[in-house]
Amino acid sequence: MQSSRKNRFSGVGGTGPLDVRFMRIALREARKGLGRTSPNPAVGAVIVRDGKIVATGYHRKAGLPHAEIEALSKVGGRAPGDTLYVTLEPCNHQGRTPPCTAAILRSGIRRVVVGAMDPNPNVVGGGCDYLVANGLDVTTGVLEEDCRRLNEDFNAFVTTGRPFVVLKSAMTLDGWTATATGSSRWVTGEASRAFVHRLRDRVDAVMVGVGTVLSDDPQLTTRLERNKGKDPLRIVLDAHLKTPPESRILNQDSDAETWLAASEALRGQVPAALEKKGVVVHHFPSVDGLIDLPALLDWLGSKMVTSILVEGGSRVAGSLIRQRLVNKFYLFKAPKLLAGDDGIPMVAGPGFQDMAACLVLRDIDVQRFGDDIMVAGYPDYR
Repeated sequence: MQSSRKNRFSGVGGTGPLDVRFMRIALREARKGLGRTSPNPAVGAVIVRDGKIVATGYHRKAGLPHAEIEALSKVGGRAPGDTLYVTLEPCNHQGRTPPCTAAILRSGIRRVVVGAMDPNPNVVGGGCDYLVANGLDVTTGVLEEDCRRLNEDFNAFVTTGRPFVVLKSAMTLDGWTATATGSSRWVTGEASRAFVHRLRDRVDAVMVGVGTVLSDDPQLTTRLERNKGKDPLRIVLDAHLKTPPESRILNQDSDAETWLAASEALRGQVPAALEKKGVVVHHFPSVDGLIDLPALLDWLGSKMVTSILVEGGSRVAGSLIRQRLVNKFYLFKAPKLLAGDDGIPMVAGPGFQDMAACLVLRDIDVQRFGDDIMVAGYPDYR
């Protein structure tokens, strides 16, 4: 996909293989910040002088210097005649930190190569416009799709005001996520589960229904090999406040909070055992006994939660899919068969009645984790 502004900003030199090469390095820098910059995007920057890299930088955390500023700091803020490669359009507004465009101008940089434009409809193009108006050569759209997808959660958040919703499910070859008794440990192998922990490390929150808490008693923490993981906020859809006070999700040695999303009808009726533990309960409208998911997502967006990984169960998955609230799927298939018709499916509730009307995933990515197959894709709700 090419930016609609590429020709508008294309510089004198155009785009060449060196631009692609240096933008790939900027992307590599940006990935270092994934999962740490929310509600800001992950951004990487590279400064090049006479065809050689003189500095790199990435945005480490909201409130800390942006990628461009970190890179410039390594050359003392001065880069006369150099080229700056940055994965996202430099900001031209005052936020927690000053605008990057002003620092770029002061540095003496002559050319700026941008991967993706700022997705915020209120500011898109503003940074590039400012740089061009001040005489800089600006090229955009280099590895644009890679740069855009790097921040797909941020892009969705700033355009919709809601978190980017990722639905993960693990199932047998014949489509069951658990046996009729609810047994689901473990459907997939260690390699798949390790990948899921990396997903948790990148999102702001992980969400399950209370049924998953009752049947699996999950921790929903991030456990990586080198113990560098970040635990996400944990959200339990629990309209009737059935979460046991002794459940592991409420008894973690973790800096991350656990929030229970309960029905508005239970306001002021939190069980004493939960109150005693200091459990955080938020109340929302309910529909047919279930939490109103659009209302919940709107509220989470107002709290700057930009991404959610949904890990269970079938009723939650069905409700999200039918309301077109899922932005991305990660579906794992294990080489196992329950060999019956009484398991628990990935999705509960009525499905499509015509194969031609089925929900189709686009931009598919297929990977193998040990003996498991993972299919990732984006729903086409047309």
